[in-house]
Amino acid sequence: MSDINIIQINQNTWRIEDQDVRFFLLTGSEKALLIDSGMNVHNAKDIAESLTELPVSLLNTHSDRDHIGSNSQFEHFYMHPAEEAHYRESGGTGELIPVMDEDILDLGNRKLKIIDLPGHTPGSIAVLDTANRVLISGDPIQENGRIFMFGNHRDMSSYIKSLERLEQFRGEFDEIWPSHAAIPVSPDLIHKLREGAAGICEGKYTGADIEMFGKKVVLYDIGFTAFLCDKK
Repeated sequence: MSDINIIQINQNTWRIEDQDVRFFLLTGSEKALLIDSGMNVHNAKDIAESLTELPVSLLNTHSDRDHIGSNSQFEHFYMHPAEEAHYRESGGTGELIPVMDEDILDLGNRKLKIIDLPGHTPGSIAVLDTANRVLISGDPIQENGRIFMFGNHRDMSSYIKSLERLEQFRGEFDEIWPSHAAIPVSPDLIHKLREGAAGICEGKYTGADIEMFGKKVVLYDIGFTAFLCDKK
């Protein structure tokens, strides 16, 4: 756990920084929920159980490898079913319990609303902590980060539509907690990201060729963050 930084946000919320990615522990009066399970750590459940005596469940915002590092500790987990194929290809184990758009998970006096955010991956979701007016966004929302939009399971058109729809929920949260880069960020970032992504599609930005994981991709720096996209 030497590379792990556990930060208590309030009485019933923690964020766990795992180098370049973070995950969260939320507790209610009856249950605890891990949102994602880390990248380098493989004992996120143990970490959670050291912070709460409540039974701990797991929800994944999506199935990229840097979010499922400790999934093998859980017999079952919540995830959007559109993620299952990629999750299994990545070696993911356990029983997937499907969560769908606007489902509610109740931890006991703490209700969490699921919001679909396809685009970064087909089944990317965000979690709206309704009483605390916080959106836990996974990867689609980032400031001063790099949003991965290269590979077969990414879809920029769906991503833009997801951001358009997310703005409909704008009155329900005051800040956003992303999985990468700056935290917290303003809900105003949603509109800026949508405009930036649309600008990339419209050819308004000049990309730079770089290599990522042995693959040639294009980096689009839109000022406040960057997108990594497939070469056309």
